[in-house]
Amino acid sequence: MTHVNPDPEPERTTGLEPGGSVPPGETPPAESSMPEAGPRQPQDRTAGWAKAPLTLILLVVALVALGFLAYALALIL
Repeated sequence: MTHVNPDPEPERTTGLEPGGSVPPGETPPAESSMPEAGPRQPQDRTAGWAKAPLTLILLVVALVALGFLAYALALIL
């Protein structure tokens, strides 16, 4: 298996001046030169948790906490 360096050799790369600098006109335009930002994205309508999943999660957490409490009380007594 041979290894090929993905980086081009600076001596053979077009558009580079001696020393590695790039002449004016070779670089792409800056972001601020774009006339508009792009299409508007619709707002996300789901702003929070639904009541049923949140209630279910809280119920499971409460049951686990009660289980730990009962186990701790059983060890003490």
